[in-house]
Amino acid sequence: MLGAVLHGPRDIRFEDRPEPKITRPTDAIVSLSATCICGSDLWPYRGIQPVTQPTPMGHEYCGIVEEVGREVTNIKPGQFVVGSFASSDNTCVICRHGYQSSCVHREFMSEAQSCLLRVPLADGTLVATNDLPPKELIPSLLATSDVLGTGWFAADAANVKPGSTVVVVGDGAVGLLAVLSAKQMGAERIIAMSRHASRQKLAREFGATDIVSERGEEGVARIKDLTKGVGADSVLECVGTPESMMQAIRATRPGGYVAYVGVPHGVELDGEDLFFAHVHLHGGPAPVRRYLPELIRLVLDGKIDPGKVFDLTLPLEQVAEGYRAMDERRAIKTLLRP
Repeated sequence: MLGAVLHGPRDIRFEDRPEPKITRPTDAIVSLSATCICGSDLWPYRGIQPVTQPTPMGHEYCGIVEEVGREVTNIKPGQFVVGSFASSDNTCVICRHGYQSSCVHREFMSEAQSCLLRVPLADGTLVATNDLPPKELIPSLLATSDVLGTGWFAADAANVKPGSTVVVVGDGAVGLLAVLSAKQMGAERIIAMSRHASRQKLAREFGATDIVSERGEEGVARIKDLTKGVGADSVLECVGTPESMMQAIRATRPGGYVAYVGVPHGVELDGEDLFFAHVHLHGGPAPVRRYLPELIRLVLDGKIDPGKVFDLTLPLEQVAEGYRAMDERRAIKTLLRP
């Protein structure tokens, strides 16, 4: 089987990999209808997150179940399924509290940029549709696997309510879908922080009412201007850098909420600054499995179209070009067709 393997900074190869097999009775094998490249994949691709050996890539996926282990009871061959980037049994005490991405049996998926994928804990990780979906909905269903689920968690964790004022820091796929999520949750004003015209346009399509191009302290000052000096009710941090995190905290009103879903790199918080900011902080790896049934329903019912974040579609064998395009900001998000 061929799949994407990262060998070092900016060295992604489409090469032979072992074909996945059922190794545990709770596994399933899925033939992928589509996969994609995540913004978080760019951290190791750029060498910011070290890679010490050839590493299979990919954690977003949807497709048709080919085979299941003997203990799998809810998922059956022939079903179309979507799964999270983190496997979960969906029954442990942490899962029952809605944090499946911290399941006591969690495994992070990392081999989905291929044509076949082994999914551990299939009954708890995968969500099946009632029927095979039309091909035109595949991109949007794929988006629920991570970027939409993560954007939705950001809005949920930041306590977005009807009538609230929301700021989204970050204009990648997660940030753009955080805008969509805030809109779905009834936010009255959604301020997207973005410097890129194509991303600003999509943010407005998803529900942004204002665009702020300034960053850092200038960005915070602009948010304060737009909110009569108070700050936003909810700020969704979707990047993961020290600058974006502090921008998010300082743009939030006292008593407001900051959700952080960007994978952090070098983020350190000053205790005194945080003490006097008087904000709620909540975030981490999104519990996508909690939201998957609702998000899949919204897509199938035609209520949302998160697949718009895919502005480049390539055959899987051109995965290296997909990485280059995202690295060079020529693409927001690359969809790969096996």
